[in-house]
Amino acid sequence: MTTPHFSDARLATQPAAYWTGLAYESLIAFTRARQAEHGFTQPQFWLLRNLSVNDISADGHGMTVPELREAMRSYLRPEDDLTAESRALVERGRLRLDDEGRLWITEAGEAARVDFKRHAPAIRARIHEGIDDADYVTALKVLRQMLRNTGHPVD
Repeated sequence: MTTPHFSDARLATQPAAYWTGLAYESLIAFTRARQAEHGFTQPQFWLLRNLSVNDISADGHGMTVPELREAMRSYLRPEDDLTAESRALVERGRLRLDDEGRLWITEAGEAARVDFKRHAPAIRARIHEGIDDADYVTALKVLRQMLRNTGHPVD
């Protein structure tokens, strides 16, 4: 998809919600496609991260799927099926399920998490290609101010 060239004056009148929504969908699709090329899904990576004491988990304690869903509520998408994703990780030996329905990361899961994580810099680099850090920071500052302006806590 190509977009027409807009002058700065025309861009200043464009609705931010349209462009942020378009960017969100495109960035998620791009990231997930790159991850799929490496044999994993974004929700699988998130599951491993949330269960790893070396990442998001403070104590490495197992969690149920509903607990994980709650922990990830701010970034899960409607189509993300944590039950199916966790089942796939159990089948691959990356997670284990205990008798109480808690999922635990295994050594193989920790190794997979580390492997999956090593792809993130290349994905980020492709997304940020042609954008210097100062411009990126400015864009985020603008978005954060828009969030504050609309009553959303940012800090």
